Amino acid sequence: MALPGSKSMTNRALVLAALSDGPSQVRRPLRARDTVLMAGALRSLGTSITDRGDDWLVIPAAMHGPARVDCGLAGTVMRFLPPVAALATGPIRFDGDPRARERPMARLIEAMRALGAVIGDAGRATLPFTVEGTGRAEGGAVNIDASASSQFVSALLLAGARYARGVDVRHDGPPVPSLPHVQMTVAMLRARGVGVAATEPNRWVVAPGPIGAVDVEVEPDLSNAGPFLAAALVTGGSVTVRGWPRVTDQAGDRWRGLLAQLGAVVERSGDDLTVRGTGRITGIDVDLHEIGELTPVLAAVCALADTPSYLRGIAHLRGHETDRLAAIVAELNGLGGDVAETADGLRVRPTPLHGGGFRSHGDHRMAQAAAVLGLVVAGVQVEDVATTAKTHPDFPTAWESLLG
Repeated sequence: MALPGSKSMTNRALVLAALSDGPSQVRRPLRARDTVLMAGALRSLGTSITDRGDDWLVIPAAMHGPARVDCGLAGTVMRFLPPVAALATGPIRFDGDPRARERPMARLIEAMRALGAVIGDAGRATLPFTVEGTGRAEGGAVNIDASASSQFVSALLLAGARYARGVDVRHDGPPVPSLPHVQMTVAMLRARGVGVAATEPNRWVVAPGPIGAVDVEVEPDLSNAGPFLAAALVTGGSVTVRGWPRVTDQAGDRWRGLLAQLGAVVERSGDDLTVRGTGRITGIDVDLHEIGELTPVLAAVCALADTPSYLRGIAHLRGHETDRLAAIVAELNGLGGDVAETADGLRVRPTPLHGGGFRSHGDHRMAQAAAVLGLVVAGVQVEDVATTAKTHPDFPTAWESLLG
C-alpha cells in the first residue's frame, strides 16, 4: 500500500512557503481536513495557493486582515498561525471546533505577547482570540513552558526568521513532548537557508533574515501507517508500505521498533517496509513521551497482547484532540478490557474482549484504533469513522482495500 503525505510536513511547508522570498511548490501534499484548513487560512491572509496537478503552488504576498481563521481541531493551525498573523496588518480572528477552545494555548499567547504581539482574548487564554497584526514583530528572547505541546516551540521557530530580532526560544518546565516534531521544524528551516542554533538543551535560536523559496516533496505520513502495520501483527498477516523514508524526523518512524518489540517481524527491501505477524503479541513497557500520537493504536494492540503493557510519559495527551488517556480507557474497557490510567500513562492488562460500540470522541487516532480491534474482535462498531479525514481523507476505502 501507499500512504498519503505527512500532515506535519505539509503544514510546516505551507507556512514556510507563505513566509518565503519567492514562489515554491509543495509536492504531493496531504489533502485532508487539517491541511485544507491551513491552506484556507493562509489564503485568507493574502497568500496565493493554487493546484498544480497533485501539487500546491504557493506565491507569498504581504499578509493582511481583517481575516477569520477556522482552526477546526488542528493544533498546527491554531498554534503555527498566530505568530504568522503578528506579521500581517489588521485584525486576524482565530476560532475552531468546540473542543479546540479547550486545547492548551495560554503559554503560546503569553510568549507572543512577550515578543511584542497584541492579542485580544478576553482573559480566556484559549480560542477564540484576535491577533492585532501591525505588519511587524519585534521578536527577541522568550521563555516558554512547552510541556503541554511541542507545537508551541515550532510555532515560534517557523515565523521567527521574519521577526526583526529573530527569536531566542527557551523552554522552562517539564520535558517538551514530541521532540521529533521540533527537530523536523529545525531541519525544514535550515533547508531554506535560515540560521537555527540548537546547541543547548531546551533552547533554539533563529536568526532574522529571509526564508528561501524551496520546492519540497512531502514524505508519506508514517503516523498514519500505524493502523495498517498493526493490522499485520494482530492478524498474523503481512503488510508492505511503499516509499518508507530511510532518514526522517517523523515520529511515526518509531513504529518499526515498537512493532518489533510487540512480536512482529519488520523488514526493509529497498524503499519498502514490510511487517509480518507471528501469531503472538507480547506486551511492552515503553516511554512514549516523544511519540505520543502513536498511543491510541498502540494501546489497542496492547489490549490484544498475551502479557501486560505499560505506556509511559504521555500525560500531555490529556490535552490533545480529546483527553486521549480517558478516551482509551473508556472505550477499551467498554469492550471488556482491563485498562487503567496512571499519573503519566496507561496500564493495559490482557483480558478477552467482546464486541460493542467504540466512540471516536472526534479523534482520528481513536477511530483508527477501533478499526484495528475490529479485525480480531467480532462486532466492534466504529462511531464516526469519518473523523479519520482529519489526516487520512480516504481511510475507510484504504482499510477495505487492505482487507481485500
